[in-house]
Amino acid sequence: MLTFLSDHLDAFASGAVITLQYTALSCLFGAVLALPIALMRLSPKAAVFWPATIYVLFFRGTPLLAQIFLIYYGSGQFRPTLEAVGLWQFFREPWFCAVLTLSLNTAAYSSEIFRGALQAVPRGEVEAAMALGMSALQRLRFILFPRALAAAWPAYTNEVVYQLQATSLVSIITVMDITGVARVIASRNFAFYEAFVTAAAFYLAIVYLVILLARRVERRLHAHLAAADANGSRKIRA
Repeated sequence: MLTFLSDHLDAFASGAVITLQYTALSCLFGAVLALPIALMRLSPKAAVFWPATIYVLFFRGTPLLAQIFLIYYGSGQFRPTLEAVGLWQFFREPWFCAVLTLSLNTAAYSSEIFRGALQAVPRGEVEAAMALGMSALQRLRFILFPRALAAAWPAYTNEVVYQLQATSLVSIITVMDITGVARVIASRNFAFYEAFVTAAAFYLAIVYLVILLARRVERRLHAHLAAADANGSRKIRA
């Protein structure tokens, strides 16, 4: 096993870099898209609510692998149209289709996390902000978003971990991430056990680092609560 690892460490390391790139890009684009979708889902207007609801239902209700196939292989049926608008040069590339699919998929799940977090903000805080004369944009910026982010962070951390693991599916369209590297090495050397145990170890190490980083961010988001608890404890002792 050690010999196998030393012989293929560079290949797995390059695959890990690609996995991290796809995870970071899809989570970034997905989060940017998820917030307006969450707000649309909270809208009382049917013309705003239903498009977002159908989007979320589709991407949460169908397998990610099927979505990858639809965008990567299915886009070829619309090649003339895509060429006419200058987009075919992107859709013919596996990396673009992979990032696009992962972003659209995680946006659907993340939007539900954000929607629940926004609804969990105490109504009294919103009413107090309104009483102070804050505009709707100010309430979103200073009250709703900070409180919702703190409430959503643990669940969103799980979504990031899921997204990291979901990137393994993009190897099916020739992307050489960790799983893609393991598949190629295993098929060449018939070392399936060694290849996929190594891949699993890389995923486990990355997930552990992501969780450590997420916990640091969570402590910063809840720093005011920790300070309040510390002040309360000092008052009790006094």
